[in-house]
Amino acid sequence: MADIEGIARRIYDIIISPETVTGLINGGLSVPLDYGYLIYGIFDTGSRYQRETERIRMMSAIRNDILNYDNIANAAKLVFHLFNKYATEAEQDKAYRTVVTSIVGRISTNVIAANIAKTVIERTSFSHVVFRGKGNPLVLLSTILLMGGMAERSLRVSDSLSNDSPGVYALLRPRDYDLLYFLFADAVQPFVDAIHAGYTEGQPVFNRIMERVDQYMNKNAKAG
Repeated sequence: MADIEGIARRIYDIIISPETVTGLINGGLSVPLDYGYLIYGIFDTGSRYQRETERIRMMSAIRNDILNYDNIANAAKLVFHLFNKYATEAEQDKAYRTVVTSIVGRISTNVIAANIAKTVIERTSFSHVVFRGKGNPLVLLSTILLMGGMAERSLRVSDSLSNDSPGVYALLRPRDYDLLYFLFADAVQPFVDAIHAGYTEGQPVFNRIMERVDQYMNKNAKAG
């Protein structure tokens, strides 16, 4: 069952302060996490063929320069656009349309996506400095991504997204953006959770999340 209060609060926090997404991003490198995924991949022999097929897709995407600022930002924007579309195209009464208009109008999609992409690039650059790589830090990230735990993490998160949020996955997959999702998943998770709640538990649950977000926003406005 959806955590309506928790999802609404996290969406509100991002709407009111778009810069907070920077604290939710793992970035291009997380050694302990990647090491765990690497070990998991070694022992998971059942899906080895599927993962190798996906690695070929990953190599092709990297050769096509998927790892750049614009693609990361565009991938994040697609998630927010789906959230807005789901909200505004749903069956709504007059009162609810007012709530949706207020919330969607406050979501600075471009600003949030820019913060996400900027943070991913910055943390990738930091990893580049730590490992004293030469040249473009994104070249280093591309190299690391093709090896070991980071590649495993990218593929596993993509696979989880296809199972847990097929609507989001279907939107990202045609451009191979699902392979980038692990870089910023936590920053967009509350919006994905809201979409998923609407798909699995019905429009009334999604409406309740939106109404709770609106209540937070109105409370903040009065306090200010």
